[in-house]
Amino acid sequence: MVVLLTQVLFTPLPFKAQRLLAHRRPQKSFFETLIRSLIILCVAIAVVLSSISVCDGRWLFARGQLFGLWHFCTVSNGSVLKCVTDLSLAKVEGLSMGVIPVRSMVSFAVVVAIFGLELLMVSQVCEDANARRKWSMGSVLILASFLLSATSVLSFSILVKDHLTFTGFTLTYWCEFVAAFLFFLNGISGLHINSLTHPRNRVGKI
Repeated sequence: MVVLLTQVLFTPLPFKAQRLLAHRRPQKSFFETLIRSLIILCVAIAVVLSSISVCDGRWLFARGQLFGLWHFCTVSNGSVLKCVTDLSLAKVEGLSMGVIPVRSMVSFAVVVAIFGLELLMVSQVCEDANARRKWSMGSVLILASFLLSATSVLSFSILVKDHLTFTGFTLTYWCEFVAAFLFFLNGISGLHINSLTHPRNRVGKI
């Protein structure tokens, strides 16, 4: 107790001020808060779009056939859609086996993005000493989701390259494409704004 009291009494004022500045919560500007909120909103939209795309999974319609991650469908003369889970019936070389890693990657991308979004939100709600580190980790996870989503979209396009038409891509395919773009844009933006707003060292000004 005596030692602690001695340290408090005889500690120079500049060092006390330095400690107060170190523990003081940094004040954010309005525009920084706005940008971070918009990044979180866009990531949330990307997660919803990617989830819809994965759950539906029907990405390409060509020649009366519907190719997807989970089903292969054909349209009969009566406009009745008949779907099967056996993708080997599509008679596309490598589709039945190649689509397995594709849907695994795109599903894992959603999971990683949810964790990244959670870190982004927690870093803004609980502004502690590790808030900036949580934001950086969340942004890195969002970029990882972009890599997984982009790889799955590209791999699927390669698997069905013989049936590709620009107008044949379905709405759920474009949902995944837009989600991958949003993952990339907001992941990069998150890391960039974190580096721009890094707190400066004010020890030299004391």
